[in-house]
Amino acid sequence: MDDVQIVKLGAAELPLFKAIRLESLRRAPSAFANTEADWLSLPDAEWLSRLKNPVYAVLRGDEPVGLMGLLLQHGEKKAHRATLIMAYLRESERGGGLADKLLKELTAFALGNGIRQLELNVSDHNVHAIRFYKRHGFEQVGRIPRALIESGREVDELIMVRRLS
Repeated sequence: MDDVQIVKLGAAELPLFKAIRLESLRRAPSAFANTEADWLSLPDAEWLSRLKNPVYAVLRGDEPVGLMGLLLQHGEKKAHRATLIMAYLRESERGGGLADKLLKELTAFALGNGIRQLELNVSDHNVHAIRFYKRHGFEQVGRIPRALIESGREVDELIMVRRLS
């Protein structure tokens, strides 16, 4: 695993970000609230604005194979919260601890920046992701019925929270 690294993405890594984000939406469409078409239509300025929040990629050599980000809350009363977004790891890379390392990196960033609570939404049928989040201390605190319409089917989302301090 020595050719694997986790990097925080910035403007210079825009091509890497685009490649892995579009791959995630193409290969795991039911894991995300957005579609590949939604993101393909975005101008570069919008892609770059997404990188104003912390976004990390897993690189195997020079190739991105995973992604995870935080959407930071703003304002005095909510600045202690962040939402985990865009979590993806290429199927061939799963099971080796890379997702754990990626989440650990984001958690370290959060703790170092005054974040005391991580939040996320996950489709109720995504049992592997739910199990992963529970293993990392996330608890279900709610459910959004009919949060998404996927291929004509209503999908509920679970709201999960992890307190960091």
